[in-house]
Amino acid sequence: MKIVISGGTGFLGHALADRLAHDGHAVVLLTRGAASAGAVVQKVNWQPNGSVGVWASEVDGAGAVINLAGESIGNRRWSAQQKDRILDSRVRATRSLCEAIHRAATPPPVFISGSAVGYYGSRNDQIVTEDTPAGADFLADVCVQWEAEAIRASNRTRVVCLRTGLPLERDGGALPMIAMPFWFGAGGPVGSGTQYWPWIHRQDWIDLVRFVIANNEVVGPLNATAPQPVTNREFSKALGQALNRPSFMPAPAFALKVLLGEMADGLLLSGQRAVPAKAQKLGFKFAYETLDHALANLYR
Repeated sequence: MKIVISGGTGFLGHALADRLAHDGHAVVLLTRGAASAGAVVQKVNWQPNGSVGVWASEVDGAGAVINLAGESIGNRRWSAQQKDRILDSRVRATRSLCEAIHRAATPPPVFISGSAVGYYGSRNDQIVTEDTPAGADFLADVCVQWEAEAIRASNRTRVVCLRTGLPLERDGGALPMIAMPFWFGAGGPVGSGTQYWPWIHRQDWIDLVRFVIANNEVVGPLNATAPQPVTNREFSKALGQALNRPSFMPAPAFALKVLLGEMADGLLLSGQRAVPAKAQKLGFKFAYETLDHALANLYR
C-alpha cells in the first residue's frame, strides 16, 4: 500500500520510512525540502500551514497517513516565540492533513498522528494510562491542542494519537546527548532523580506503528512507551552500567533551571510513569520490555 508520512526525514520518521519500504510499501514523505522520486520512497514538497496544496492528492487513496511533523521541543530555550513555533508547527501541520483527508474521495483507512506523554503533565509516581486526564503545563497544552486537531478527521477515518515517551537509539534523538557526560565520567541523576522517564526502544516504536496500521481495533490515544518505566536515577544507573562508566555525578535542578529555564522542568525535572496499557491489552508484544535489555542491545 501507499503510506504518506509527514516529518518523515526526522529521527523517528526516517527509520520508520525505511522499515515500511522494506515491508514492501510505497512511501511518500511530505517535506518542506526539494521533491524527489525514488523507486520506493518518494519525497513530495508541502507547506504545512493549515491549508492544502497539490500534495493533498497523495493522501487520496493512501493506505495510511502518519503525522510526525513539528518543531523540535529541545533545540533551543523556550522563549515565547519558540513556544509559539512548537505549538503552531504541530497544529498547522495536523490541520493541513485533516483538511486533505476531508477532501479525499477515498480517505485513508487510518490516520496516525503524533503526540507525547507530555500530555499528562507532571505525575510524580502515579501510574499513567491512556485514561489519565491531561495535565496543565505548556507541553500538556500543546498535546491537547495537537490531538484535538487530529480528532477532526475521525468522521472520515480511524484516528490514533501516538503518545510517545523517550525513544532510544544511538544514532539520534535524546540518547546521544544524555550519554555524552557519561563517556567523560560525569554522568548521573538529573535533579532529584525521582522523576519517571517513560522510554521506548526505537525498534519497538516502529513495530508499534506497524501494529496500529494493521489492527483496526486501535483507536484514540495510545501510549508508545515500554512496559517498565524507570525513574531518572534508575535510568542513569542503567546507562552507566551499559557504558561501563560511573553514574554518580548529579546535575543540580537549580543549575538546569538557570541554563534552560522552563524547558528544564518540562523535559528533565518532571515526568510520567506512563505504561502502554492499551497496546498490551490489544496484544502488542514489546521486544524490549526492560531498560537494561534495551541499552544492552544499543551498546553491545
